[in-house]
Amino acid sequence: MALTVFILRLAVCILAFPVFLLNFLGLWNWISKKWFPYFLVRFSVTYNKQMAGQKQKLFSNLLEFQGPSGKLSLLEVGCGTGTNFKFYPPGCRVTCVDPNPNFEKFLIKSIAENRHLQFERFVVAAGENMRPVADGSMDVVVCTLVLCSVQNQEQVLREACRVLRPGGAFYFMEHVAAEHSTWNHFWQQVLDPVWYLLFDGCTLTRESWKALERAGFSQLKLQHLTAPLSWPLVRPHILGYAVK
Repeated sequence: MALTVFILRLAVCILAFPVFLLNFLGLWNWISKKWFPYFLVRFSVTYNKQMAGQKQKLFSNLLEFQGPSGKLSLLEVGCGTGTNFKFYPPGCRVTCVDPNPNFEKFLIKSIAENRHLQFERFVVAAGENMRPVADGSMDVVVCTLVLCSVQNQEQVLREACRVLRPGGAFYFMEHVAAEHSTWNHFWQQVLDPVWYLLFDGCTLTRESWKALERAGFSQLKLQHLTAPLSWPLVRPHILGYAVK
């Protein structure tokens, strides 16, 4: 099986040779950062339609974690185009972090469409280093479809714990590796190197639940599910929340 994966992966990489050449020349990252927000705008609309029920259920208890001020301070890591905004409760104070500054104009549009929120600021930073966000300043950290593409999941989770107040919560919804010995996992392995380049560092084969289990949260409520998505490769999902 490993040999078959290797041969097919090699064939796919040969077909995608122009992309790998651009990456070798140092041009692909710039191109990817420019075009990925446009792709995500379209993808997010479809994803929200197909995952609306799961998102509504996931975020239904956000207000349980609001602080003494009576308002919920929420940090979204890898905010993208702001497609989670409509699921947040009225009056929620939202801070956004994303390493790609090209998302800002799309984020502004989402802010204008979600007047029920109080937008605080947009910070251009990687999830592994959110230094502009103060220790213990957030009631909730949200991370959806982000752990698949960060360089260091453990460091992102450490940063999330740092900015959360005691008793705050980390919410997540992520696509993950399929069960081993399934055809879905087989094709995830074959396509992963090309997928990584085409979708701005996204990885198909991460078992992100393991990083969450090791993160040292006081509580972890985690669910595995097969998401009702059009693309089988990203149907395996985890979602839930963890309490600091």
